Amino acid sequence: MKKMPLFLVLTLLTVFLSNGFAREPIELPPNISSAKLQGSGRLTWFGLHVYDAAFYRVGSLSSPDFALNLRYQKSFSGASIANRSAEEMKRIGVPEAQAVLWGRELTTFLPNVESGQTLTAIYSPKQGTTFYHDGKQIAQVPGAEFSKAFFGIWLDPKTSAPKLRTELLGQSCPPPIFSEAC
Repeated sequence: MKKMPLFLVLTLLTVFLSNGFAREPIELPPNISSAKLQGSGRLTWFGLHVYDAAFYRVGSLSSPDFALNLRYQKSFSGASIANRSAEEMKRIGVPEAQAVLWGRELTTFLPNVESGQTLTAIYSPKQGTTFYHDGKQIAQVPGAEFSKAFFGIWLDPKTSAPKLRTELLGQSCPPPIFSEAC
């Protein structure tokens, strides 16, 4: 029997890994464990696997409640995550002064993350955005404007990661908070 060349084995392995065959399931906080996965994807930056993301709908596709779960594959400080979030908010059109204020607010509660840890954000119109670190609630930020800006980092058409947006939304429309026609 002929041996398969190493480069072919590595190529096939890369294809399988990039299509999600080796991804671990992402666990949600208990209060939304019945949410339905809408889509998932991987964020890479210059070839580095940064995190796996999963987007969930709580209830029906027209329901305004949803969740985004990020499983980090690299370690980051909470401050660097907050600063990057503020930069991404500016990119999608949030005025700089407002993005800076929200970035500072995120800095007050976003923890340092290690590879394998998760950050989850859940949106509910009544409560705003609730944040979890490895399933434990760490903060709640009221208001639809913050929520639209924060989740817009991934779901807004002007996101810096359009491929990930497509993977997260699948064949469905964005949540009603984005009021985007499909």
